[in-house]
Amino acid sequence: MELLSLSKVLSENSYPGRGIVLGMSEDGKYAAAAYFIMGRSVNSRNRIFVTEGEDLKTQAHDPSKMEDPSLIIYSPVRVLDDYTIITNGDQTDTIYEGMKAGKCFMGAQKERTFEPDAPNYTPRISGLMHVENGKYDYRLSILKTDEGRSECTVRQLFAYDTPFPGEGRFIHTYIGDGNPLPSFSGEPERVDIKGNLDDFTDLVWNSLNSENKVSLFTRFIEIATNKAETRIVNINA
Repeated sequence: MELLSLSKVLSENSYPGRGIVLGMSEDGKYAAAAYFIMGRSVNSRNRIFVTEGEDLKTQAHDPSKMEDPSLIIYSPVRVLDDYTIITNGDQTDTIYEGMKAGKCFMGAQKERTFEPDAPNYTPRISGLMHVENGKYDYRLSILKTDEGRSECTVRQLFAYDTPFPGEGRFIHTYIGDGNPLPSFSGEPERVDIKGNLDDFTDLVWNSLNSENKVSLFTRFIEIATNKAETRIVNINA
């Protein structure tokens, strides 16, 4: 698979929806992650990211404008011991509780499906970073319809046991704009990860469509020490 420019992939897609990038920094010292949300409706755009310890939550920017919180207010990031869980919905909690009870990443998602937002049926995308004893691996998954047919849930897991410096994988909910919105298909895209945490944050944020971007979370975890550093960017600052 060709190594793509993350900036180019983002800038050429006006509406990837919500996206997760996991990989490794150029110097090989850090596990790298990004999660972003986009929105077209007033309800979707009325959000900000806020941190709560090592975890991340979405919150209404203006509570008076909040219409339906069910699919837009959730914890995108939760940390369980040496694992960092990143998702585009409340399945973060499902994975967290399942793994805490001894289930594996995909086993914890067994009872979940795509989002009930017909006709889009937004996929549930999830990522898992594991940093322990100076080693790092990660997983990405997607739960989606079978070519728009809501009777069937397609469950795909992509596991990367040896990340490479300066590379990552990018999975997002939609392959582009449309009505209904077309779900992501194929393997997560192989993309470059450049610079330090601030460089990476700026690259992702500046490459997202200016009319649709809402919030961005990035994190670098030092593989040798498991110490994490985080950045948050909100359009509703």
